Amino acid sequence: MLINWSIREIDVFLALAETLNYRRAAERVHLSQPAVSGVIARFEQSLEAKLFDRSTRSVRLTAAGQALLEQARLLRANVDAAAQAVRDVVELRSGRVRLAVLPSLAATAAPVAIARFAAAHPLVRLEMLDTLSSPAFDLVRAGQVDFALTAANPDYADLVYTPLVADRFVLLLPLAHRLARGRRPLRWIDTVELEHISMPQPTSVRQYADAAFLHHGRRFEPRYEVEHLATINAMVAAGLGVAALPELAALVARGNSVTQRRLVDPDLPRPIGLVTPQGRSLSPAAAAMVALLKEEIERLVSARVTRR
Repeated sequence: MLINWSIREIDVFLALAETLNYRRAAERVHLSQPAVSGVIARFEQSLEAKLFDRSTRSVRLTAAGQALLEQARLLRANVDAAAQAVRDVVELRSGRVRLAVLPSLAATAAPVAIARFAAAHPLVRLEMLDTLSSPAFDLVRAGQVDFALTAANPDYADLVYTPLVADRFVLLLPLAHRLARGRRPLRWIDTVELEHISMPQPTSVRQYADAAFLHHGRRFEPRYEVEHLATINAMVAAGLGVAALPELAALVARGNSVTQRRLVDPDLPRPIGLVTPQGRSLSPAAAAMVALLKEEIERLVSARVTRR
């Protein structure tokens, strides 16, 4: 038995089964009466069963027609439910967004963007992981997050990386430090004899610091290695050393006991970008979340330029 019905044809059957009148059924589906008769004839031929008893005065469902009516109503309801589910996703009334972001963004741009998204689309579930660059790429590759906002990494050429902003380095200093009083940028080599607090390998922050010192033929050997920005800030505030951080990461250090100066020679902008899977488009909800994150990052960058 070959069944090849369209939703339109099912609607024609339902119209006749519910009105039991060819003229009213034709009016409901905006077809001619012969067209309605043709659809019903194809149904009966494909099912090898008579669906209606017809006379010059009445139309009635047969037992087979009644059985089809019950199932056709269920099928039509399922089609409507499927269409509604798609509309809910497209119009951001349902779904889930999973994102991975650098800790510096997780503590600055991301919370504001997530709050704006949640207020506008309360039925969409949000999940955020704050993680370092390499794990963020791994999460995208494994399909555990929809996208990541993180530093560039050439080891993940199978993923799509779209640059968003260049994050330049600054040196965090205790207010009482002798270098804290200047305003002009510091050279990396000017900090070589200072006790540094940095992140461990293989973080992108550490790799950039290693490259900056290597540029001057020196090896970067921090006095302390810690993983969390809040810890670095607290240690700098306590006078335990200085810390070279990207500016967005340095925004987490907002106390009155720490100041910062730009680092140059070399000037090492760390690109921050969007990481997505190759050949896979973002869901409407994920795309909306990305747009809000871009806005908040641009706002931070604009404020950063104004402060200089």
